[in-house]
Amino acid sequence: MKDERVNILLVDDQPARLVTYEVILADLGENLVTAESGREALQLLMTMEFAAILLDVSMPGMDGFETATLIHQHPRFEKTPIIFVTAVHVTDLDRLHGYRIGAVDYVYVPVVPEILRGKVQVLVELHRKRRELQAANEALARANEQLAAEKRSELEKLNRHLMDVNTELAAANETLKGEVRERLRAQAAVQEADRRKEEFLAVLSHELRNPLAAIDAAVRLMAQRNLIDPQLSWAREVLSRQTAHLTRLVDDLLDIARVNRGNIMLRREPVQVAGLLAHAVESVRPLLESRRHDLRVTTPQWPLRVHGDPVRLTQVIANLLSNAAQYSDEGSRIELQADVLPGDGGGTPEVVIRVRDSGIGISTQDLGRIFELFRQLEQPDRRQGGLGVGLALARRLVELHGGSIEAQSEGAGKGSEFIVRIPELCSGQAEVAASPAPGHGTTAALRLLIVDDNVDSARTLAMLLELSGHEVRVAHSGAAALQAVAERRFDAVLLDIGMPEMNGYEVAQRLRTEQKFNGRLIALTGYGRDYDREVAHCAGFDHHLVKPVDYSMLEQILRGASIARLETEERDERPRSAALEPSGIGA
Repeated sequence: MKDERVNILLVDDQPARLVTYEVILADLGENLVTAESGREALQLLMTMEFAAILLDVSMPGMDGFETATLIHQHPRFEKTPIIFVTAVHVTDLDRLHGYRIGAVDYVYVPVVPEILRGKVQVLVELHRKRRELQAANEALARANEQLAAEKRSELEKLNRHLMDVNTELAAANETLKGEVRERLRAQAAVQEADRRKEEFLAVLSHELRNPLAAIDAAVRLMAQRNLIDPQLSWAREVLSRQTAHLTRLVDDLLDIARVNRGNIMLRREPVQVAGLLAHAVESVRPLLESRRHDLRVTTPQWPLRVHGDPVRLTQVIANLLSNAAQYSDEGSRIELQADVLPGDGGGTPEVVIRVRDSGIGISTQDLGRIFELFRQLEQPDRRQGGLGVGLALARRLVELHGGSIEAQSEGAGKGSEFIVRIPELCSGQAEVAASPAPGHGTTAALRLLIVDDNVDSARTLAMLLELSGHEVRVAHSGAAALQAVAERRFDAVLLDIGMPEMNGYEVAQRLRTEQKFNGRLIALTGYGRDYDREVAHCAGFDHHLVKPVDYSMLEQILRGASIARLETEERDERPRSAALEPSGIGA
């Protein structure tokens, strides 16, 4: 019985890829022939006929484009269809060049089996049709020789039918090419949309943080004064709570993009769990107090430690506490508990942190979806704030620390419990650096320059720092900042990034290079991405603070600048004669 299979030539300099192509195309039942170079492919073409050629673009010696050109220059192979395979991005010019030298399509690595198999199958069917047409034409020629006069009308009719078939096949091929081009355009549009979305989120967060910084500083300034009027005290507390809430929303907004891209970066260090709990409780204390919740915190007598990012772990616990506070009736009891459990099979012990409430609970259906992005509990009589990213972000952060998080509930109206498990940092693995509590230690009065085009933000921050005993000067442009530093010496410059005309990066670079400024440069900005921190570091900044400013962190930075200044003054005041005393040799 005659073998009806057709030959398909697979050309790639990597044997592993050839095996992959053979596995993908095996289901077609055709004869697969492999070659590891362009020269080997040309030799095979001299002895065999191929329905299609799958050709790698990037090969040493003779690449895919050169091989395709030589193939189609030969009259015998000028109709042989070629599919280019490439693992790199192909420009429009390269793609146009490929089509001009005879390519019918492109396939990108990693190869999608169904797509590759479908494209090759179409070409095989086209080849069979062409072969059938060739055989039919030969038969017609023989029939014409035998029955020229009698069959002329029938042959003309059959030829017209065959022409229609060819036209349909050509139209189908053009349609396939159009679909490929449309798919490439759609992919480019999606990538462009992702890029624009990320830029929009960064700009939006910056625009939101600028007014938040001024409001937050004004609230802190009000806290420095003794307000007797209870209505003013109440207004200050409302402003403080809502500013903190807006700040958390902005942070969650940025984290949406980070979660989707999967590139949340951790700055890990040995951390005391008790400190994490304390910071988390402090961050949600206004919410707890406003809803009059009874928070009970339970920790062991001995210290528990983990190796993690203290900011991100605090964010996880704060999110869980915030959810418990929002989804519980006012005056409810909330429990925060930390303990350690031995690892399974003698493995690493785990620190277990539980947040338990007596709130609305979670249905069995919602338990399986509670950690999905943008998922919020649907309660007809209750509308909670937030973006629905807190629990999804918490799960991702815990998993990045090598831990896990789960939710438990007996059902709607019966409260819920969230359990976080993180590997414990055992003794001897690392030492936890002791960091002074905010506000401890002595800070000498510093000469500070605040540079911000937002007048409200600059002035309120200046007033707060002046109340701390510092001498503060304010500038509202990059040029004014350079002029101020040229006129007098400052210990530190607090510099906004997003200023018109001359941004903070350019000002920092000019301060370091042109004016040889060696004091502390502190970036104050609404941009808080890892990329923004790296750019600030390259521009010469020592620190990067996101608006609204964490004043405990700012005080710690200024304390360091104060210590550096005192050390410099002591070194400069040492008597020069002490370094010039004779050693006694030769006296």
